[in-house]
Amino acid sequence: MDNILLMYQPTFIEVSHDISVEVKPVYLEQESSPVSNKHVFAYFISINNLGSRTVKLLRRHWLIEDSIGETHEIDGEGVIGQKPTIPPDGEHSYNSFCVLNSYKGSMKGFYTMQTMDDQVLKVRIPKFLLISHLLN
Repeated sequence: MDNILLMYQPTFIEVSHDISVEVKPVYLEQESSPVSNKHVFAYFISINNLGSRTVKLLRRHWLIEDSIGETHEIDGEGVIGQKPTIPPDGEHSYNSFCVLNSYKGSMKGFYTMQTMDDQVLKVRIPKFLLISHLLN
């Protein structure tokens, strides 16, 4: 009988300006090469508009830290080439990935969003952990 290992994958959630951002990170063992210090993580994000105003996601800002002290900041337009508009009770989901030089780290950040009446919002992305689950 094969040994089956079930790993708990936490979900990280933060709400700001009536926008909920939910993140679920996953270690991609098949894409990683620990011998080369390459650890690949996917993360799945759901953005839910809990408020009464339509918002448009304009920009993203990430702070990525790893366990060997490296820090990277990423700032850019939209998410995965899109600037989604999210109506009240609407949702936008996407996934992306991150490569670390160490077996663990974290990411956090914020989205810059704009309401239809031109109010700019800084919507927080919760800090989430990136941890490889390597077992020999």
